[in-house]
Amino acid sequence: MSFDLLVTGGTVVFPGRKPEPQSVGISGGRITALIAPGETVTDARNTVDATGLHVFPGIIDCHVHFGFAEPVTEYSTETHYAAMGGFTTIVGYFLSNESYRAVFQRELALAAPRAHVDFAFHCSVANETHLREMGDYVRDFGVTSFKYFMNFKGEEGRYLGLDGTDDGYFYDLLRAAVRLGDPLIVCHTENIEIVNRIRRRYQAEGKTSFRDWCESKPAITEAENLVRAIYFAEKTGARIYIPHVSSELALADYRRHRRDFEHCYLETCPHYLTHTMDMDLGSVYKANPPLRTRADVDALWAALADGTIHVLASDHVPRKRATKEKGIWQASQGFPGTATVLPVVLSEGYHKGRISLARIAEVLCREPARLFDLAPAKGDIRVGADGDLTLVDLDLSRKVDPAELGSHSDYSPYEGWTLKGWPVRTIVRGTTVMDRHKVVGAPGHGRYLHRTRSAAHAG
Repeated sequence: MSFDLLVTGGTVVFPGRKPEPQSVGISGGRITALIAPGETVTDARNTVDATGLHVFPGIIDCHVHFGFAEPVTEYSTETHYAAMGGFTTIVGYFLSNESYRAVFQRELALAAPRAHVDFAFHCSVANETHLREMGDYVRDFGVTSFKYFMNFKGEEGRYLGLDGTDDGYFYDLLRAAVRLGDPLIVCHTENIEIVNRIRRRYQAEGKTSFRDWCESKPAITEAENLVRAIYFAEKTGARIYIPHVSSELALADYRRHRRDFEHCYLETCPHYLTHTMDMDLGSVYKANPPLRTRADVDALWAALADGTIHVLASDHVPRKRATKEKGIWQASQGFPGTATVLPVVLSEGYHKGRISLARIAEVLCREPARLFDLAPAKGDIRVGADGDLTLVDLDLSRKVDPAELGSHSDYSPYEGWTLKGWPVRTIVRGTTVMDRHKVVGAPGHGRYLHRTRSAAHAG
């Protein structure tokens, strides 16, 4: 056996089954052999000694937002940031009222020479042009996932430049998806009518605390829209995906309805597993959905472990701290997160007995690859897959310092936290792009992933 790269001596973490000591051989950017201890390797051009490390499939962040950092350089900074966190693939959202024909070509031209890791795009659909052109986006750009904001009714989406829509548009969107071969519709579930009434009342009463913000968006606003999305999807036959699930109530309603409709998939984010509205936090921690209670945190950990939640993703937004340091009603929403996803789930999950390594590989590798049509090239360590590996030191403790991670953003919700379990090498298609907390790969190594909808990826 001869390889371009041999990763030897590590413990391979497979999605859904017990880790095993194996070496991984990569040639031509793909995995060509899994080698048991004691088997002979005749030649390897390069060797990485992974003794004492765990070798995960290249981890995938399928919830990243582009358009909130420097327009030209964000594909450099945010893929640098992803590589620092062990991510080999990211899938980012476009939010635009323009036709994506122009947006796609423009953004790909910016990303291709700068990206350190492989990347793909989701498109947020918000107007009649998007609806008419969806088939073009699927065929010409390999986009097989589209986001719909159920909360963007009236003027709610204007801060992102998006038109307001309604249930008729949502219904037509789902029907169009079925006709186009079932691209996944990502549904932001939030009953904005309830939120608006509470928000107006709180503002009239002079409420300005972080907790007030969180309580202005109670769990029912997430859960009610989740149920409606499932109903619409069931009646049209579409597949849907609910991002950033944050509440025990939404989980309970999902479990009740999934017995009748199986093609709805859930995602949560690390901050909903670690922070609550009861903490002494300010506007820097403003997110949508908001942080919730300790009971919600516990319910989300249980759902992540038992398979109710399919995917863990960051909802990464690379804004500067200055956009957050305003009054609670004016501060921007969201915060950076990709580079700390794996350390958080290892430190707060695996090391505290909440979740296994095999399950972590499912929610960060296999499931995002399957649901977003990145499999079989991505998401697992098997012969024929891309040579994407994330090497992890489970015992390494480090304090989170945003300045060391490389994002355009200059803060982190985990700033100052000491987390146990960190990636120490990121390998993308057989090439090391991060080694010992330094990005060493050349910009432009990352490739655009033109996705094709395949029934083999459904489930």
